[in-house]
Amino acid sequence: MSQTDQTNPAPVLRRELHFGDRVLPCYADRPADLGALVRATFSRMVEAEAVIDGDRRMTYAGLEAASDRVAGALAAAGVAQGDRVGLLLGNRAEIVTAWVACIRLGAIAVPLNTREQKPELTYVLGNCGAKAVIFEDELADRLPDAADVPALALRIAVGDGDGPAPAGAVPWAEIEAGRPFGGWAAVGEDDTAVILYTSGTTGKPKGAELSHINIVHSCEHYVDHMALTMDGRERSVLAVPATHVTGLVAVVALMIRVGGATVMMRAFKAPAFLKLAEAERMTYGIMVPAMYNLCLLQPDFAGYDLAAWRIGGYGGAPMPMATITRLAELLPGLILVNAYGATETTSPSTIMPLGEGATRGDTVGRPVRCAEIRIMDEAGREVAPGVLART
Repeated sequence: MSQTDQTNPAPVLRRELHFGDRVLPCYADRPADLGALVRATFSRMVEAEAVIDGDRRMTYAGLEAASDRVAGALAAAGVAQGDRVGLLLGNRAEIVTAWVACIRLGAIAVPLNTREQKPELTYVLGNCGAKAVIFEDELADRLPDAADVPALALRIAVGDGDGPAPAGAVPWAEIEAGRPFGGWAAVGEDDTAVILYTSGTTGKPKGAELSHINIVHSCEHYVDHMALTMDGRERSVLAVPATHVTGLVAVVALMIRVGGATVMMRAFKAPAFLKLAEAERMTYGIMVPAMYNLCLLQPDFAGYDLAAWRIGGYGGAPMPMATITRLAELLPGLILVNAYGATETTSPSTIMPLGEGATRGDTVGRPVRCAEIRIMDEAGREVAPGVLART
């Protein structure tokens, strides 16, 4: 089978009315919402590994039980459907458990960049009206003062040791030992599931509201266009932040959708990434081109067994043709796939067709199956094909 033949059967699409008055192309056969997506995987992948975080290995059965207890503890503390829950967490197992707990409750997860400082976190948590925040205990001094965010009633500290939680915070161990919630909130697929704040290059950060249907369709696009399997074989090293749309949607949510495993990496270092990719038999990864280049710079790169790595997604910048050529020489079984998207588009807007990356390095691919893209000029007029943009 050639690289270009490795595609899943074309899915059935239909046009539907969403977000009030918009008629959109949609996958006809899809999970109704994120809760349905998660439950489907829980029911069919019970003993498969869901999250690997150092020495901790969590199956889908374990994730189901842990997220149910966390959801129950959050509910007992007053967190309800529609409430915002900040997630100031790095790439660790708890961020997956916490997010699934939010999905159970119908609460809205607000992932927060762990590099943000107190002024930025004060603004974001206040702007979204967060009722709770789950944070790394070492970041406690960056959290806002209580008087500055009066709606923030619950603070939950996650740590790696057995020490006490910071003042005013509930330890994660107590939350994780809560009484199970025992159910799933009834949500609409147009309801907001996640709020991700953008960089704020033109002022204060702006919260992009990602709905259930947005995230479900992004998962379906990746499965569809990257020919991923649904049988639990996929494994991905999370080398980008889980609090970024790429890490959250293109890895964490996607691996749950296909019943695969997310392998946590706290911070990207090329040697550690290569060791993890080899040890965990990574099949799918998504990074920026600079990360691929850092891997190639390792003098022992050719000594790693990366034969299981089938799909290498990338975005954020062009991939140098020299890098594409070198990866093809060293990893002939790896298909490089360029993708373009944004926080506001819930990750992918375009994806390179499989097998075309080596010959079309100057393009970000084609619109994903349910996307409709128009190129506009400064006056809001659609630009004809072939017209070059002004720089």
